[in-house]
Amino acid sequence: MRELKERVAAPAELGTAMIGVQENSDLDLDLRLEAVHEGILVSGTVFAELAGECGRCLEPIADDLEVDLQELFYKNASEVEGADEEEIFEVVDDFIDLEPVVRDAIVTALPFQPVCREDCAGLCSQCGIRLDDEPGHHHEVLDPRWQALAGLAGTPNHGGDTNDADEPLNDEKEKR
Repeated sequence: MRELKERVAAPAELGTAMIGVQENSDLDLDLRLEAVHEGILVSGTVFAELAGECGRCLEPIADDLEVDLQELFYKNASEVEGADEEEIFEVVDDFIDLEPVVRDAIVTALPFQPVCREDCAGLCSQCGIRLDDEPGHHHEVLDPRWQALAGLAGTPNHGGDTNDADEPLNDEKEKR
């Protein structure tokens, strides 16, 4: 068994559109490499710093991520039965490539919908103001189907009609 504690630079595009590990930032690897009959078993943890934005209010997010990983690198991948080629990692010339294993572990551990706080109210859907900054923020929306009745309740008619609630309709004017 061999222990590997190393700090490496993060590869490009290690994350999603909303959150991920920035390129060339530090990844701390704390791994154990064990020789087994089939090949090399790699297990341990990866530490990374995340950067992104809240999926509700678009505020910046910075967080730490610790991911456990375990993967078997086969000496002879052609002898493995019933597995997809993409799922098999192989020892090539006594070397193993940890990047795909680390990438898979980190990307699958990222939150699907990152938020700055669990109770983040997000943005107003009409004007885009951050609702946490103005908790009582709202817009009065008048349903256009009710505009004709707005004058009866004493509220101003926003539809542009010139009819007043007290003025009879055109049909009644013609009867006089």
